[in-house]
Amino acid sequence: MATSVGVVGAGTMGVGIAYVFAAAGCPTTVAEPDAGRSAALLAVLGRQAANGLARGKLTAGQAADLPGLVQVVPAPGDLPEGLTLVVESVPERLDLKHDVLAAVQARHPALLATNTSALSVDELAGRLARPEDFLGMHFFNPVWSLQMVELIRGAATSEATISRAQALVTLIGKRSIVVKDLPGFATSRLDVVAALEAMRMLESGVASADDIDTAMTVAYRHPMGPLRLSDIVGLDVRLDIARNLTKVYGERFAPPQVLIDKVAEGQLGQKSGQGFFTW
Repeated sequence: MATSVGVVGAGTMGVGIAYVFAAAGCPTTVAEPDAGRSAALLAVLGRQAANGLARGKLTAGQAADLPGLVQVVPAPGDLPEGLTLVVESVPERLDLKHDVLAAVQARHPALLATNTSALSVDELAGRLARPEDFLGMHFFNPVWSLQMVELIRGAATSEATISRAQALVTLIGKRSIVVKDLPGFATSRLDVVAALEAMRMLESGVASADDIDTAMTVAYRHPMGPLRLSDIVGLDVRLDIARNLTKVYGERFAPPQVLIDKVAEGQLGQKSGQGFFTW
């Protein structure tokens, strides 16, 4: 039986997740109530397929077939029944995710995953009828370029679920790691601590934002510097995660004043046009 996938939410991450599964030949259904986002999703898929062809990542046949592999429905309850995998990628609000996950599980997917980078998998699993089929699948932006998927094992997640998720990650040409359900998982803690230290360096006048980022991209071969990446993630998102991690791990994750000030001023990064850089 062909691998069939559902994605809930056509934001930046949802679009990327839909793309990589469709690029692997998987029929993919995206649940998105906003007509504007739905139209944008299809436009991005077309552009990205053309880019993939131009860069040699897709064959001409794959690029031509990709948009037709994706359909859009208005709500999670409209997803096809019995999908191989459904990934929810809605905003990081616990009540919203609980509602979405319950609606999706009623469609009986074999695996159900959350793309959360901040919320507890166990807490999200608490209201599910089949928590053994549920896990975290944390993708990274841009999904079509970055090769990591972080699999988060909840207390009830079965070994079979982890194995099937690992196989799906391999199917889309990516690599996975498996981590415990602890705040920040592995990647968010590593990412945020680097970003916060870069902000402290900027705050204390060590170097300019551009030079701090250049140090990471040239000396350590990171694809992007921590300040530019923070702008793309969203400085408000960075601030929320830092505050949550501070509650658990202490002052090493305390947000620098420059981050607090920028969010208060509405400088949220790429989405507002101004953050540590001008977009």
